[in-house]
Amino acid sequence: MKFNKVLALYFSPTGNSRKCAVSTAAKLGRKVEEIDFTKISSVNTEIEFNVNDCVVFAAPVYGGRLYKEFADKIRKLNGNLAKCIVIVTYGNRDYEDALLEFKNLLIERHFIPLSLAAIVGKHTYGDIQVERPDKNDIDKCYILAKEFLNKIESGKFSIPNVKGEFPYKDGGNGGSFYPSTSSKCKKCGLCVIQCPKGAISEKDFSTIDTQKCISCFRCISVCQYDAKIMATKEYREFADMFSAKLKEPKEDDIFV
Repeated sequence: MKFNKVLALYFSPTGNSRKCAVSTAAKLGRKVEEIDFTKISSVNTEIEFNVNDCVVFAAPVYGGRLYKEFADKIRKLNGNLAKCIVIVTYGNRDYEDALLEFKNLLIERHFIPLSLAAIVGKHTYGDIQVERPDKNDIDKCYILAKEFLNKIESGKFSIPNVKGEFPYKDGGNGGSFYPSTSSKCKKCGLCVIQCPKGAISEKDFSTIDTQKCISCFRCISVCQYDAKIMATKEYREFADMFSAKLKEPKEDDIFV
């Protein structure tokens, strides 16, 4: 089977999921097209895929689920029996029902998920697995790609069982810690452009709408001047506790 296109479609506020999606897709033997569902402009995106397309999906886990608005975006896609690889990234705690939810959503949208994985990445909060996904994690993504190609070549399109339970647990929401802006801010506006929720004021880059902010910390990760920060005592105490609790590294889970 020859692929019409190889695509990496991801929601990736801090880069973990994009890294996994693009690295995996690059092993499939074709130029990779990226579809970034992190951007606020992707809110109303409707895409129809081809039966000969290959799509690598990746997204982070939010409280054991997919982020709800990302899931809503997936519901607007039409897979037309395109084959796919599915990855969730999580911050060394647990991915719970997120991978099962992702798999089921894609099947509902007429994709065929042949290889799936939960890959550990740096947690948004605290100092947890700060170098991950590392080389070993990306090697697991390469295994996903290899097993996917083996299935394609054999014509055996079996869909693996994955961890998770239905009904799904409550989750998929944003967090409750909101960045602030230090005097280092140069008013370049990059945080405004990159915020997936449009939560940062275009007139005053230090103002964040906490009704929109999902605590994804994308603004912190993209700021070139380290001006977006988490400075509250409440956050620091939580981050220290959470970092200590999750210090033991977890292994990636692969389902092929």
